[in-house]
Amino acid sequence: MCKTAAAGVNRNGRTLMLQGMKIAAAAAVAGAIALGAGAAGAADYGKKEFTVVGTWGFLDHWKERESKFWQEVIPEASGGALTANAKPLTELGLSGFEVMRLLKLGTYDAVHGVTTYVSQDSPAIEGADLAGTIQDLGQYRKAVEAYAHVIEREFAEKYDAKLLMLYAWPSQQLWCNLGDKSITELSLDDLEGKKIRTYSTTLGDFIEGVGGSAVTIAFAEVVPALQKGVADCGLTGTLPAYNAKWWQVVTHNIRIRLGYASSFLAMNMDSWNSLTSDAQNLIMEKLKVLEEEMWDATAVNDQRGMDCNASGPCDLGEPGGMTPIEVSDADRAKLKQIVSDFVVKRWAERCGTQQCVDEWNATVGKIAGIEASL
Repeated sequence: MCKTAAAGVNRNGRTLMLQGMKIAAAAAVAGAIALGAGAAGAADYGKKEFTVVGTWGFLDHWKERESKFWQEVIPEASGGALTANAKPLTELGLSGFEVMRLLKLGTYDAVHGVTTYVSQDSPAIEGADLAGTIQDLGQYRKAVEAYAHVIEREFAEKYDAKLLMLYAWPSQQLWCNLGDKSITELSLDDLEGKKIRTYSTTLGDFIEGVGGSAVTIAFAEVVPALQKGVADCGLTGTLPAYNAKWWQVVTHNIRIRLGYASSFLAMNMDSWNSLTSDAQNLIMEKLKVLEEEMWDATAVNDQRGMDCNASGPCDLGEPGGMTPIEVSDADRAKLKQIVSDFVVKRWAERCGTQQCVDEWNATVGKIAGIEASL
């Protein structure tokens, strides 16, 4: 080979080698950048198994939504980093009245509950669901959300807890054993002297307003109480009444809406603060979806419960066969008077401060068109 040709080969070889080195270096840099970006983008969820109390194990919210959230949604979304030992309060032998005190003690990381069940230490919490103030679910949601900052503050101050979500149940209505299903008319005046199951002070105020006698009974104990005559009537949601088989022991459904049992999910503040920011953000992101599912289900299940307790149609089983009684205009007027003279008045006295009353008037009261005063 001539010298000129050999030199050309050498030059070409060196050029190819240099190009190869440059490509390799560029690839190495790109790989490092990609790895760095991947590391920076990977969420840090830490590692946590939550202990969680759900609501009633035989009711729709637990079976279809609460349990799924803790046992499927969060574990899957976190890649198994966040898991939960979640059980309904019925399985744990709890009544529901004690869940926030247990949360404060650190017995559980998170609890689902009903606001009026846990307002013993803070009447302000009860303000989210004063009996009979709002009969429309859409308005009710607006009122609860407007009042959320009060509940959030009270949970933090009284229970050292973080409010995570608010939701509701089907409308709370009256269910009575009148002994004769052929009775088709009943007014609020006819409730005078009757023993009526309640689960909250505000519902007790309503019962006082109709001249009845309030009997506080935990939900899981209501059917035997009605069966034995401990109570003549009971207050609960439409679908819960069907699922709990109230139709076996009562004859009539008086379709007066006294609220929607505002409910919550709260977490022990230390448990919440121990989570990484990624874990907190993930939980809140998934709770937005759950919250919408809860409200949507409540809207559907309200009528579903009324149908199933009466003559149907019912996609859950045999209709309960109760006699439904619609509320008359006279009873609506009477309810409005009871709300003013008993429900709101008594609550304002329990709450006891102008701040408490003002906060309610600016939120729930404004939406309901009712003003509380001391």
